[in-house]
Amino acid sequence: MNEHTHILEDGTVVTHTHDDHHADHDHHGPHGHTHSHAHTKAVLNRMSRLIGHLESIKSMVENGRDCSEVLIQLSAVKSAINGVSKIILKDHMEHCIVDAVRDNDKEAIDQLNKAIDQFMK
Repeated sequence: MNEHTHILEDGTVVTHTHDDHHADHDHHGPHGHTHSHAHTKAVLNRMSRLIGHLESIKSMVENGRDCSEVLIQLSAVKSAINGVSKIILKDHMEHCIVDAVRDNDKEAIDQLNKAIDQFMK
């Protein structure tokens, strides 16, 4: 068994296990259907850059940099977060939701609607 953790958009931490015969890209989400994540590496790379960018903005604030410069950098981070979110949403739609529709998994569709509502706040 292989255990790993996902952090959902609302901050919920989901830890689960699956048999090792499932490749790295196959996961059972909280809704129970199997799905694949085609862009995991790209998402993780973008998130690492985002974390670095936020750390540099934190340093800007600590060093008393001009507020307008900080706001411009925060705007860039916000845009980058939206970009990562779009990749995740597209991947979810192309794989997870297609599988959920095929499997008649209404719960997965309901969870997608809840996630979109939360994200769009």
